[in-house]
Amino acid sequence: MASHAEEVAAGAVWTPCGYRSETAALRSVLLVRPPDSVGAVRRPGASLMIGPVDLPAMRAQCDALADRLRDDGVEVHLAAPEASPNVVFARDLFWMTPAGAVLARMASAQRAGEERHAALALAGAGFPILRTVSGTAVFEGADALWIDPSTVVVGTGFRTNAAGAAAVASAVAELGARVVTVPLAPGVQHLLGTVVFLGPSTAVVHRAACPPELAALLAAYGYRVIPLPPDEELLVRRGMNLLVLAPERVLMPSGCPGIRRTLERAGVAVDEIDVGAYLRAAGGIGCVTGVVRREH
Repeated sequence: MASHAEEVAAGAVWTPCGYRSETAALRSVLLVRPPDSVGAVRRPGASLMIGPVDLPAMRAQCDALADRLRDDGVEVHLAAPEASPNVVFARDLFWMTPAGAVLARMASAQRAGEERHAALALAGAGFPILRTVSGTAVFEGADALWIDPSTVVVGTGFRTNAAGAAAVASAVAELGARVVTVPLAPGVQHLLGTVVFLGPSTAVVHRAACPPELAALLAAYGYRVIPLPPDEELLVRRGMNLLVLAPERVLMPSGCPGIRRTLERAGVAVDEIDVGAYLRAAGGIGCVTGVVRREH
């Protein structure tokens, strides 16, 4: 009898999903169309936002991102739940393995319950839910990244705790992979805000937030590291909050010419898109895009 992972890969019982590389060609994503609740926010800080968000502009940017990805041959699953405003940041709500999704358990009270909307969207598209994080564990999808096909780096801090990392480790152990944890710097929300893998041996890092444990890990795995300074392009315009479309080919927020030049000098092909409304909500392209499948 075939294993569950083999059934997922075959595509007869389940819709194929997952990946073991953060930089393999992107094939399928989940986006969440901004709900009415975004326009109803009156106290942005209480909703984890930087300022008021123009709902029609955010919806237009969501549609533009979906169209841009479809043009690149990416299948876009567009969910439209009536939920709290931060549900638009789908990357946090799950993390995908080749055998199915690890469903998050959100750490913040403002986002509690958003996971069920991701679960409905994923299940509705035929993707299996491999694990649901529960108990005292908290885990958000942007805290887990494949550093190589058999090793997942999980960042621990105030969004993902040790129990959450253990839940991820349990899920990937069945796939012959292991988890290595690294502590995130104070104030850093997710691992994805510290490091982004651009190619099989290239990574970009937030220089001021990269802990020594992560720096040592990148060196041990032979990565060429591109450090970015903590300037306005990184911290305000979220130029590192990007989406890898294929090895050393990325889609990044517009308005970050310095980061774009740095990446291009390193041999990375760069395209841009406007996500200004999402920046007001304290997220970027990487946060918005729930990665469902990459080429194996």
